[in-house]
Parts: sequence; C-alpha cells; structure tokens
Amino acid sequence: MSPEIDRQVVISAAAEVALPTRADLEAWVGAVLEREGDARHELTIRFVEREESRRLNRDYRGKDKPTNVLSFPFETPPGLELPLLGDLVICHDIVVDEAREQRKSTHDHYAHLVIHGCLHLLGYNHIDDQEAEQMESLERTLLTQFGIADPYRLVDPESDA
Repeated sequence: MSPEIDRQVVISAAAEVALPTRADLEAWVGAVLEREGDARHELTIRFVEREESRRLNRDYRGKDKPTNVLSFPFETPPGLELPLLGDLVICHDIVVDEAREQRKSTHDHYAHLVIHGCLHLLGYNHIDDQEAEQMESLERTLLTQFGIADPYRLVDPESDA
C-alpha cells in the first residue's frame, strides 16, 4: 500500500522549489514501511521555517533552538486501530545549511532525514551506541535503494569528493 502523505508547506514560496516532491516523499516513506512491514501508512510531513522548528523543539524536547527534523509518533488510543503513523516537521533552512556543510545534495539530505524521521515514528532511537548503530545501518540500507551514499561518511572539506 502506498503511503498517504499530508504534505504541508509553510515556508517562503522561493524556497519551496527546493523541497522534495510528493513522489519523493512517497518513495522514501514507502521504502521504510515496506522494509518494516508496518500497516500504518498515513502521516503528515510539514516543512517549516526556523522559528516554528525552534518553538516546537523547545516546547516538546526542551531544546530552545531549531533542528532539522522532529518526529511526533501518533499514539493510538487503546482499542482503536487507525492507519496514522504520526507527523514529521522538517526545517528547510537547516536542511539546506546542513547539506551545504556536509557537501551533499539537498535532495539526498532530505531523503536521509525523511527516512530517519520515519524510523523514529516506528520506535527506532539512537540514545545509546547499539541503538544508533542499528538505526544508522537501516538508514544506509534504505538510502542505497535510491542510489544515495552513506550519510554518516565524513567528507573531508579539503577534498573534491
């Protein structure tokens, strides 16, 4: 089943041209759900400015700064089955800045963050080293399906790679 994505864009119109398409989002989310065998398939992906990201990060995580992606899993009430996975909130400006700093395409960085965020929605975490390695390994495997290199490989800023 193809994921159903509510794609919300609340950034400047000029920046919107650099956002992933609905087809991109469906492919990335679909790869995660297929790999994990999860029947839930509805989620919201919201692209925001720094201020909204900062406010949400402060209010829900106690960190008063914007961040690249926030994941809000849907908590199904007992006895009710819904196809809702949750919400991802992605700060476009931070994604663009990080992609530039890490010398990767914005598109590839978006793919990584959407996959990373979906894994969080499914309960994955990276609090300890073992959890981090499991999650990062899965991210690498999923990104390979899209021809995207290891997002954790450090690029030497002096090289031409």
